[in-house]
Amino acid sequence: MIRTLRVPLLLLAGLAVALAVSSSSDASPNRPPMRLGGIEEADVKEHGVRYALSYALSEYNKASNDAYHSRLVKVVRARKQLVAGVIYYLDLEIGRTTCTKSEPNLADCPFHEEPNLKRRELCSFQIYTVPWLGKVSMLKSSCENA
Repeated sequence: MIRTLRVPLLLLAGLAVALAVSSSSDASPNRPPMRLGGIEEADVKEHGVRYALSYALSEYNKASNDAYHSRLVKVVRARKQLVAGVIYYLDLEIGRTTCTKSEPNLADCPFHEEPNLKRRELCSFQIYTVPWLGKVSMLKSSCENA
């Protein structure tokens, strides 16, 4: 029984990889397709990059002991690598907002401007996604004061 399922499962896996490559690259006519294993620059407007960015900030805020939420100031650099999924390498500047973690709408929160509360950090995240399985995880995370 297992041998009879091997070929269809291999074909299905190949199709999933092909679909992931075509949907994750969001290739424009001017850009060559993404190479397997190579790290390349990523457009912040791509769906996969935006999803990885949102995930990284969410995980950062969950892990932080700070009473205030932090949010994106700017994307310093975004790269991606096609493996058995996609790894996103994100270099971000993050700032402390005036919203506490109990407040729901983080997108509209202003940044702290008072010197004793203002905080900016430069953070690097590696986010691994397997879009066809709905899997996402943080591989690495590091931050330093900006």
